[in-house]
Amino acid sequence: MTSVLERRALRLNQNSEMPLYLFALAAEEIDLVADVARISRDDAGRLIGYQRPERKSHVRQILQYLDSTDVLFPNGLILALPETVKFKSSRGPGASDGLSISGVLEIPLPDDSDQPRPAWIVDGQQRSLALARSKNRRLPVPIAGFVAPTLALQREQFLRVNTVAPLPVNLVTELLPEVVAAPSPRLSAKRLPSALVDMLNMDPESPFVGLIKRASTDEEAKKQAVVTDTSLVEALRESLESPAGVLFPYRNMATGSTDTESIRRLLLIYWSAVRDTFPGAWAKPPTKSRLMGGVGIRAMSRLMDRVMAQVDISSPEAEAVARAEIRRVADRCHWTSGTWDEMGVPWNELQNTPRHISALSNYLARVYVDARSASSR
Repeated sequence: MTSVLERRALRLNQNSEMPLYLFALAAEEIDLVADVARISRDDAGRLIGYQRPERKSHVRQILQYLDSTDVLFPNGLILALPETVKFKSSRGPGASDGLSISGVLEIPLPDDSDQPRPAWIVDGQQRSLALARSKNRRLPVPIAGFVAPTLALQREQFLRVNTVAPLPVNLVTELLPEVVAAPSPRLSAKRLPSALVDMLNMDPESPFVGLIKRASTDEEAKKQAVVTDTSLVEALRESLESPAGVLFPYRNMATGSTDTESIRRLLLIYWSAVRDTFPGAWAKPPTKSRLMGGVGIRAMSRLMDRVMAQVDISSPEAEAVARAEIRRVADRCHWTSGTWDEMGVPWNELQNTPRHISALSNYLARVYVDARSASSR
């Protein structure tokens, strides 16, 4: 028979569809009730979880305080509770003050340690790790819990809760495609670009397959991954949102629909052509090739807006045409050695800064336009 943990609780009806419970757990009970949904990918490439890796130094600092004397630990945890929890309100006129209702919260516990915990930690994972290791086993810990039956809802709340104390940018961007409602217009604008980055990283036909570092990338895969996902996300967002961007026409602003298959084809054609044009600079870490760094990705993405305007992506000759267009700038590029002529910048001094991104983008655009003009005379 499944055991049940009972705790005195307050129910706050902020949302009729999602009651919020305030209660306490002993430090040793947190590990029985809740688990951490680590962000990773399954064998099929689907995103699992949403939490960043353990920050050992942070956990160690919290643990040192918890094991000291005169502990005051008001920093609680936020848990996503299962639908199986039950709340029994207290009887009598004093059970409610108009804002909250007092009662008892019943949380079902697993029969043994190998079974999954009933709740997930939405906020406070570093604190929970420290509490689980603390000598102060019966320390009362404040808990706020809401019933979240789906992983998508948990991820959405995770992003909302962590808006004030920003999460790692790559963790946020990787989670966004999995969230039904983005927490803000700014994050909503990055959902499609982040989904496209997922495609570029996992599509067998993509030149980027396995080369993009995401929050879910494991340690072994990181040895091969050389491209920061945030640079690609920002580059794609720019092309999608700017009327001058080559990806802009594939979005129907009136209906909200997007021709993602055409966008996929265009991206694969262009970046495959970039790879084929600069084979010696492709798939190398940014320390050895600035093409794979943020400055190269952003500048070449802006060049994409000009190059792919000349390419019919439905044509069987599309890749050959794209390569021919990129070759117009190839001999003026210095991704792995030399100095960028007019810019007067050695290849390894290019930095992923707005100034260098703008300078390199403008330089490549001028070279490309001049080359096309010269060929038409």
